[in-house]
Amino acid sequence: MTARRLFRARKAAVTTAAAVTAAVLVAACGTDGADTHAEHGSAPSASASPSASAPGTVEKGGHNAADVAFAQGMIPHHRQAVAMSVMARERASAPEVKELAAAIEKAQGPEIRTLSGWLTSWGEPVPAEDAAGHSGHDGHGEATASAGTTGASGMAGMMTEQEMEDLEKSSGKAFDTAFLKLMVKHHEGAVAMARTERQQGAHQPAKAMADDIIASQSAEITRMNGLLGSGG
Repeated sequence: MTARRLFRARKAAVTTAAAVTAAVLVAACGTDGADTHAEHGSAPSASASPSASAPGTVEKGGHNAADVAFAQGMIPHHRQAVAMSVMARERASAPEVKELAAAIEKAQGPEIRTLSGWLTSWGEPVPAEDAAGHSGHDGHGEATASAGTTGASGMAGMMTEQEMEDLEKSSGKAFDTAFLKLMVKHHEGAVAMARTERQQGAHQPAKAMADDIIASQSAEITRMNGLLGSGG
């Protein structure tokens, strides 16, 4: 083979190799580009999906304004019920009324302490001892002025000052009848407050207490109405 032919053969081989190399590079770049575009295309939807579907939730153990209102309202409400029950120790005549009053005092005293503890842990004020009136253990104190079945504080079922004074002055069968009638109204108010907590509250322990109040006080309302129907 002459030198010229050898040169031409080598030049053709180099050209063919370069073409093959260029084709490989183009194919590789095309693949990388497709992968890159695929990644860029999928990234926004992947990152947007969780944030779009995650609703705002209250953290475990958290509370809201409804929980605070429930605790601050139920404390004086319970205190008044306890004060009424303390009166029954000496003034009631029917064993059933004494038994019912003792059960109310036993149940609501600890709930007052629990509610107060929640408010303290939340950094919220605990209602003063005389906030509901007649909240002392001897049944004396200033009563919350109210009209109908709702006190000035907005708590349903609270007794007026006059009602508490009249109850404290009565005894025997008259006390039994007055106590039962007033406590039915008082319990109905507590049940209404508890239902609001169930619907609007966020603190699970408070909602559980609301469930207990609804169940126990509804049963006691039925029992008291039965005693009134049978003559007390």
